[in-house]
Amino acid sequence: MDIQIRQAEPADVPAIVSMVGELLHEIMEAIDSKVFGFDPKETEARARAWMGDRLYTVLVAYVDDESTVIGFLALYESYALYAEGAFGTIPELYVRPDFRSQGVGARLVAEAKQYAAAKRWTRLEVTTPPLPQFDRTVTFYARQGFSISGGRKMKVDFA
Repeated sequence: MDIQIRQAEPADVPAIVSMVGELLHEIMEAIDSKVFGFDPKETEARARAWMGDRLYTVLVAYVDDESTVIGFLALYESYALYAEGAFGTIPELYVRPDFRSQGVGARLVAEAKQYAAAKRWTRLEVTTPPLPQFDRTVTFYARQGFSISGGRKMKVDFA
């Protein structure tokens, strides 16, 4: 299988949105809690707007011809005094189940690291899904060179 990675284009948005839905469903099923809302049309509109405004960069992994997208990684620029400047955040990384454990996620992360270096970001950060259900995810990121740097992700909703 010949896996290729490239920056997403507008034609990739429907596949990305579909995978976002799969990712959220997988997380909610594993933790048995509806912690995310997902409206495909709204998600597609956000993805198109953010990508168009260059606020949100998406890398896609594909096989065969470019129409078979099998995974994606999203990035955006963040700022924090503790990080000593601009840094990158990975809000989403997803590889379709049939293509896991074949190096796709590692390839996406490697491309993200190159992108981050080119942007002169001080670091890349990622928040993993809840533990213990996603211990394998934490192990994956550790193998990619990430280390634990803080506590749990918390939120308050305003809608």
